[in-house]
Amino acid sequence: MVDVLISSVQPVDVGEILTLQRAAYVTEAQLYSDASLPALTQTCEELAAELGSDLALKATMGHRIVGSVRARLKGSVLHIGRLMVAPDLQGRGIGTRLLAAVEREAAGKVDRYMLFTGHLSHANIRLYERRGYTQVRRVQLKSDMVLVHLEKQADK
Repeated sequence: MVDVLISSVQPVDVGEILTLQRAAYVTEAQLYSDASLPALTQTCEELAAELGSDLALKATMGHRIVGSVRARLKGSVLHIGRLMVAPDLQGRGIGTRLLAAVEREAAGKVDRYMLFTGHLSHANIRLYERRGYTQVRRVQLKSDMVLVHLEKQADK
C-alpha cells in the first residue's frame, strides 16, 4: 500500500481537487462515452460550496493531493460520493484507505453507508464489495448507463 496521509480538505485545496476530479473521471467518461458527467462539468465555485458543506477528505503524498472522497450525512445514512484517485496511482490501496477513513469519520453516527457507481465501473464495484458493500438496486440513468447502488451496515 502506498504511504499516504489522509486528512480533511481545506478551502485552499479546491483547485487541486477539481483538477484531480477531472483527471480521475476522464476514464469514466471514456467508459460510458459521455463527457457530460457531473464530475467533469462541475465548476470551481460549485465544488467549493460542496466541499464546504460536506465531509471531505483528501489523500496526499508529499505536497500532491492524490485522492479524495466526499460524504453527506442524511439522517442515519452516510451518502458517500466522488471517491477518486489520481489515474497514475490507482490500484495501490489509496481508494480503500479513503473509503475506510470516511466510514471511520461517521462511525457511531450512522446506521449505514450508501454509494453508487456506474455498471461498467467493475474495479469500483469490486472495491466496494471487498469493503462489505452489497448491491441493493440498479437505476437506468440513460439508455446506455445504469447506476449501481450499494450499501453497507455500520458497525454498532
